[in-house]
Amino acid sequence: MPRINNALISVSDKTGLADFARGLVAAGVKIYSTGGTRRHLEEAGLAVEDIASYTGFPEMMDGRLKTLHPKVFGGILCRHDRPDDMSAIGQHGIETFPLVVVNLYPFAGTIAKPGVTLGEAIEQIDIGGPSLVRAAAKNHAFTTIATDASQYGAILDEVKAGGTTTDALRFRLAAAAFAHTAAYDATIAEYFARQDAGRGTTTSGDAGASGDTGSTGDTVKFPPTLSMTLDRVEELRYGENPHQAAALYVASAATVLGGALGRASLVSARKLNGKELSYNNLLDLDSAVAIARSLVEDDPRRAGAVVIKHNNPCGAATATSLAEAMRAALDGDATSAFGSVISATRTIDAATAEVLVEPDRFVEAIVAPDFDPAALEILTTRPKWKANVRLMAVGEIDAARRDLQFRQIDGGVLVQESDVGLDPPGDWKVVTAKQPTDEQMAELRFAWAVVRHVKSNAIVLVTGRAVCGVGAGQMSRVDSTEIAIRKAGDRAKGSVLASDAFFPFADSIRQAAAGGVAAIIQPGGSRRDDEVIAACDELGLPMVLTGRRHFKH
Repeated sequence: MPRINNALISVSDKTGLADFARGLVAAGVKIYSTGGTRRHLEEAGLAVEDIASYTGFPEMMDGRLKTLHPKVFGGILCRHDRPDDMSAIGQHGIETFPLVVVNLYPFAGTIAKPGVTLGEAIEQIDIGGPSLVRAAAKNHAFTTIATDASQYGAILDEVKAGGTTTDALRFRLAAAAFAHTAAYDATIAEYFARQDAGRGTTTSGDAGASGDTGSTGDTVKFPPTLSMTLDRVEELRYGENPHQAAALYVASAATVLGGALGRASLVSARKLNGKELSYNNLLDLDSAVAIARSLVEDDPRRAGAVVIKHNNPCGAATATSLAEAMRAALDGDATSAFGSVISATRTIDAATAEVLVEPDRFVEAIVAPDFDPAALEILTTRPKWKANVRLMAVGEIDAARRDLQFRQIDGGVLVQESDVGLDPPGDWKVVTAKQPTDEQMAELRFAWAVVRHVKSNAIVLVTGRAVCGVGAGQMSRVDSTEIAIRKAGDRAKGSVLASDAFFPFADSIRQAAAGGVAAIIQPGGSRRDDEVIAACDELGLPMVLTGRRHFKH
């Protein structure tokens, strides 16, 4: 292995760089560098060779062209065990670069800024940097590549100990380097796909020629290729079951697959208390946040609380205070609420915390915009709670945005738009002789905001802007209706009912009326809508058709 005598350093992120370079110089390494990096190191008191002086070719085009030169890439790519390679190096006066330190222009950070223009984004597409990284990684048998400040310590330790680096470290750094450039290119590709969609371009040249823009008739939502860049956040204790390994990954910033920058998110939440989150906790908490978004959109003036068990809501409510909403949500199905996860649309205060710690209540995890100090004290000191309950602060929970949703099937991935954004009540139609009252309409809107989050076939009963009965995941809508009415008990009397899809027969309508349901909302669209409407008229039930189905499989 060649001794590391020269290092080429060209970075955008200069975190820890001066100390690293100082350590290299002390170990006898000569530093070559470019533009801003060279000035940064010189200001730190280090002697640095200018790449332009070495190559004899000046930086050009406002820095667009500086390292793309045979005297640079030859020194990186040369195979030190090949006489012909080393002969070429000597013949052309090329210095070898056994150490390359490069990180790339901050493209993701640039496009995350509000109002950034396409031109500004394009200027942050690095050309020389990825080429240097890939060249060094390809030649990792002889060249060490550093792409992140977290790697500096290990490299410096080995250089100090033996003047070079080990095969194991170089291979590990090469793998990280290829992942680094792959993620960088994926972010650029995803950004361009979104810009292309914004221009009204069709999915492909062939589709454009035929006029086929997809089943929805919209412009490109699904580009021909999707790059999914994910960074591991942590390994979880296990998956859905103890015998399954699992990990949590986060989508790279500002990508077409999520666009989640600035949004309340579990992966960026502050954990204030409790044990590690499990795979199932994360799934349930994500569902809880999704419903909280719908409650905010339904009526941002009211506080909302959601109770989730096995990825379905067993309680949800809004009220003038969060404590009232929390009590109503927990009482929606008190038995199922034990060991559940909870979300809130507002900061958890002391009054809400007192509701949570009442006797015979226990939850696994709570996600909310924040927790005030008094609430935190209550939730982390009371017996049975203490270190057990996970408390996650996610920041403001806002209305949902229409992102893409991914679901794996064997051999492929299904992609669709998220089913978010409340259906406009202006498109709804009252199709029965009896009209719902204003209060019933408010209840129906709330029920419609919740039912989309329940596994199909979904039936939700609501009274007093609180869920009182849920029928979820049944093969028959009749069964879901029966379960929801049984769960609600006496509270079914005077409640309103929401169904995520149409009623194929009038049997569920008669079942609901017998249970005491007072009004119904559903999408309609069945061949037997007339029979269903006639049954409502016969039974004196007002019914609203929304025209939009909300299956959740």
